[in-house]
Amino acid sequence: MRTASISPPAGVTLGRGPPGSRCPPLPAGSGTPPGTPPAMAAERPKSSPKWVKFLFGGLAGMGATVFVQPLDLVKNRMQLSGEGAKAREYRTSLHALGSILRREGLRGVYTGLSAGLLRQATYTTTRLGVYSVGLEALRAPDGTPPPFLAKAAVGMSAGAAGAFVGTPAEVALIRMTADGRLPPAERRGYRNVFDALVRMVREEGPTTLWRGCIPTMARAVVVNAAQLASYSQAKQFLLDSGRFQDDIVCHFSASMLSGLVTTAASMPVDIVKTRIQNMRTIDGKPEYRGGLDVLLKVIRYEGFFSLWKGFTPYYARLGPHTVLTFIFLEQLNRAYQRLAA
Repeated sequence: MRTASISPPAGVTLGRGPPGSRCPPLPAGSGTPPGTPPAMAAERPKSSPKWVKFLFGGLAGMGATVFVQPLDLVKNRMQLSGEGAKAREYRTSLHALGSILRREGLRGVYTGLSAGLLRQATYTTTRLGVYSVGLEALRAPDGTPPPFLAKAAVGMSAGAAGAFVGTPAEVALIRMTADGRLPPAERRGYRNVFDALVRMVREEGPTTLWRGCIPTMARAVVVNAAQLASYSQAKQFLLDSGRFQDDIVCHFSASMLSGLVTTAASMPVDIVKTRIQNMRTIDGKPEYRGGLDVLLKVIRYEGFFSLWKGFTPYYARLGPHTVLTFIFLEQLNRAYQRLAA
C-alpha cells in the first residue's frame, strides 16, 4: 500500500527551522517531537482538586484506624485506671488487653470503632486537607516546596484545625472506650457514635461536644511539631547509616523512632484530654476545673510518671497509624491519577 505524503503548511518548517520559521529550534539531543509546544513538553502532572485531597485524607485515616483501634482502647483504659486515688485496674498494657478480651470478648477491643472512624473522617480529613492546600498555596511558581519552618507552621495549624473539628467524635470515642471498665449501673451505654452525640447534646448540652477542646488542640500541635522535627532527623540518621534505602522499610523505621519522641512529648497533654472528656458532673460540680487541675491531681494522687500511663499502646499505635495512613493516601492518589488520565 502506498503511503500518502503530507506536506507541512506554508511557512512552517519541521525540525530545526531557520530564523523566522513558526517552529522554534529544538535543543540538541531533545526527544520531544517536532512542533510540540514547550509548555506541553514541560507540563507537570495535574494536581487533584481540593475536595479530593480532603476526601482521601479522611479515607486514609479511617483505613488505618480499623487496624489500630484496639491499641487506642487499651491506651484510654490505661489513662483512666487508678483515677482519683483508686486502686489501679490494670498493672500493664498487656494485663489490660487480656482483661478486656476475657471480660468483653473479641468485640470488646473494637468498642468505639464507629467513633474512631468518625474522628478520622473529621480530624484527619481536615488536617490532611488543610495541610495539602496550605503547602500548595506556599509553593513557589516554579514548583519549589516551601522551607521547613513554613511546613512546620502549616502542619501545626492544620493539626489544630483538625482537632477542633474532630473534638465531638473524640469525646464520644473516649466515653465509649471507657464504658466497659465501669459497673453496669454506671455505664453510659451508647449504641454507636451518633447515639452518643445525640444523647450528649440532649443530656448535657451542646457545649459538651467540645469538652476538652483546648487540650485536644494542644496535643495536635505538639504531635505535629514533634513528628515533623523528629521524623526528618530519624530518616536522615537511618540513611546516613548506610543500612537503609529510601523505601517503605526506612519510612516505617523512621516513623517508629519519631513515634518514640512524639509519644513522650504528647502523653501528658493526652491524659489531660482523656480525663476531661470522660469526667462526670457530680452534684452540679465537674470532677476537674481544667487541664492544670488534672495534671496536679494525677501527680498528687497517682505519681509523676502516671502522666505517661498507656505509653506502650500509644507508641505502638502512633507509628503504624502514621505509616498506614500515608500508604493508603498514596494508593488513593495513584488510583485517582490513573482514572483522571
